[in-house]
Amino acid sequence: MGIMLSVFLPLSLAVIMFSLGLGLTGGDFLRVVTRPLAFIVGALGQMIMLPLVAFGLIHAFGITGELAVGMMILSLCPGGVTSNILAKLAHGDVALSVTLTGVISLLSILTVPVITAFSVSYFMGEAAPDVNVTKLAVAMFLITAVPVLIGVLIRRFAENFALKIEPILSRLATVLFIVIVGGALAANWQVFIDNLPSLGPALIVLNIVLLLAGGLFANLMGLDREEQKTVSIETGIQNATLGITVGSLIVPAATELTAYSLPSGVYGITMYIVTIPFVLWVANRG
Repeated sequence: MGIMLSVFLPLSLAVIMFSLGLGLTGGDFLRVVTRPLAFIVGALGQMIMLPLVAFGLIHAFGITGELAVGMMILSLCPGGVTSNILAKLAHGDVALSVTLTGVISLLSILTVPVITAFSVSYFMGEAAPDVNVTKLAVAMFLITAVPVLIGVLIRRFAENFALKIEPILSRLATVLFIVIVGGALAANWQVFIDNLPSLGPALIVLNIVLLLAGGLFANLMGLDREEQKTVSIETGIQNATLGITVGSLIVPAATELTAYSLPSGVYGITMYIVTIPFVLWVANRG
């Protein structure tokens, strides 16, 4: 398990974020200015609606302690490359999806450490471990922003090379993701079994509610059909690998994946149970 924490986990996340960077161009960041409404709606869905819904479901399902913190961490994670792929399969606005994922991933360097520290204090009380927000922010920068920025630079100055290796890295990231999710479940198997009746349904409901609420919000704001699909997916899909990684950073001396990472590990499985039928449904609408 030590090898997983020291090698597979950071490698998996770095590959995923690097792959994301390879798919970004300068135009993706300019789209924030040229198409502000669609971006703002998507950003509000991810950064405001998502944590609020997760917070409510944590209380509704009676989830406590480390698992509650882990579910909040998951709610702070951006979509990742998976959301871009699903937006394409759903016939959504892929360019908007890539822009939201890229920008929110960079903003998560600030949002994730602060709200994680609050969640630890709120849900764990006197049992809460000390969370160094600065160290967590630096770690977030190194494992998310740096690989993304390297990918962006390679895409800018060696585009043909970037386009050639991007599919290979996506497949590698998928394999590493399976290893990480399996490790998260194995390391916390008894905790997983004991809390499955509440944790599993809570994560499935979280996924369903956010997919529907994101699309409804986009519709109310007057976005077109493709943009609605994208906002729905970006609001409802989280980067589980990032959630597992952040969960492991809360206890720096840990030698195995902690319960803070478990909700993201379980979500890495339940997400596909919900999203695949959803994507097939919306792909044929409008």
